[in-house]
Amino acid sequence: MITTPITAELLHGVADVEQTDRGIRPHRLPTWVREQFPDGQLLMVESQPSGVRLAVRTSATRLELVLHPSRVGYRGAPRPRGRVDVLVDNVVTAADPLTGGDLLEIDLQTGASTPIPGPPHVTVVSDLAGTDSVVEFLLPHNESVELIELRSDAPVEAVRHERRVWLHHGSSISHGSNAVGPSEIWPAVAALRSNVQLRNLGFGGSAVVDPFMARVMRDTPADVISVKLGINVVNLDGMRVRTFVPAVHGFLDTIRDGHPTTPLLLVSPIFCGIHEDTPGPGAFDPASFGSGQVKFLATGDPAEVAAGKLTLQVIRRELRAVVERRADPHLHYLDGLALYGAEDAERLPLPDALHPDTQTHQLIGERFADLAFGPSGPFGG
Repeated sequence: MITTPITAELLHGVADVEQTDRGIRPHRLPTWVREQFPDGQLLMVESQPSGVRLAVRTSATRLELVLHPSRVGYRGAPRPRGRVDVLVDNVVTAADPLTGGDLLEIDLQTGASTPIPGPPHVTVVSDLAGTDSVVEFLLPHNESVELIELRSDAPVEAVRHERRVWLHHGSSISHGSNAVGPSEIWPAVAALRSNVQLRNLGFGGSAVVDPFMARVMRDTPADVISVKLGINVVNLDGMRVRTFVPAVHGFLDTIRDGHPTTPLLLVSPIFCGIHEDTPGPGAFDPASFGSGQVKFLATGDPAEVAAGKLTLQVIRRELRAVVERRADPHLHYLDGLALYGAEDAERLPLPDALHPDTQTHQLIGERFADLAFGPSGPFGG
């Protein structure tokens, strides 16, 4: 077998890589952001390589990717492990659940955490045709990984795709929360359906109109751009109407400094019953602890909406108005209820009252692809 060291040129969808004792760790945000704002939640989610792919061109019949996962788990609320999905010539051909790796187990009731170390994981792709093919390893969206080496029975070379680049920013739903595999998060579903290359800046708990995020998007090459805002601002209870609206304008202004005419789509939140009429902050529902399915609830007071507190209905109203007020023919609005609305919630309820499951990610991804990338959509053509 030929051993190929893993370098940045083999990776797609990353800002930079960190050298570790084992190998390299992909990062979706650049070093300057991580140093400027070393928030624990943000650092955790940006190191989870949602949308990141290791791609090679090869005539090998067998490939072995060696990696070391790291994850956070919650005592009494087991979560499915991450997964590596494999694409051969842009078709999903394998799904490999992770084993081993390091676990940081957190007790939701006490806040105590316990580190539990584990061994590396090897994803094996065998029985390939042995003809010239592009093989892509979609890295797990919900566990950090250190990439150690790639082994193959024939040489491999880096791939540079010619597909359009779609740059997307959003919350944990865009990150992929509750989807089982990295090819099944809704942005990946939409990207595969639309034949575009995804750069995913979906970060759990961290789509809060941060100025540094707009600067990252400003400086990232892209052919089309989407920004999905709202749910994190509400469940963090981080803003009021008076501060939210100008922050969104400033966010868009910064993106436009680097992408003055790039098609830009502003997307409002999907339906989430707990926050439709009730402000944040959101919280874990204590009644769900130990049930096997932790759930969320809203703790705000609907009476405070009149004083400027935000709900999802207020967010949708204000985002639509932002687009209408800006003299930007390349800026468009998509109502999140067109992706997942109240009727969908009756048929496909959010398992934890906040995040969609794999089937619902599929639905959202297909609808986004048709509405955004379809012939009459803002990204069509």
